[in-house]
Amino acid sequence: MNMFIDVLTAICLLVGALMSLAAAIGLLRFPDLMSRMHAATKPQVLGLLLMLAAVGLQMRAWALLPILMIAWLFQLLTVPVSAHMVGRAGYRTKHRRPELLSVDELDQVVASVVEDDSNR
Repeated sequence: MNMFIDVLTAICLLVGALMSLAAAIGLLRFPDLMSRMHAATKPQVLGLLLMLAAVGLQMRAWALLPILMIAWLFQLLTVPVSAHMVGRAGYRTKHRRPELLSVDELDQVVASVVEDDSNR
C-alpha cells in the first residue's frame, strides 16, 4: 500500500510540475497578452492542485487536508480575478493584437462609452 501511495505521489508531482512548466513556457512563447494570460492561469491552477495532492498523499495526515484545500481554494478564487484585471488593463491600454481575435465583443461597448464621454 505504501508503494502505491508513493507512486501516486510521484505521478502527481510530475504532472503538476509539467503543468507549471507548460504555464511558464506559454508565458514566454505566446505572442500576445490574452494568450499569455490564458497560459498563466489554466495549467498553473491544475498544477498546484496536483502538487498539493502529492503533499497530502505523502504526509498522510487528515489534519493537513483543510489547509491544503484552503490554499487551493484561494488560488482558484484569485487567479481568475487577477487574470480578468490584467486582461482588462491590457485591453484598455491597447496591449492586444486585434488581428488575432476572432470576435471583439468589447469594441462596440468601448466605442459607445468613448462617444458618450465626448458628447458631454
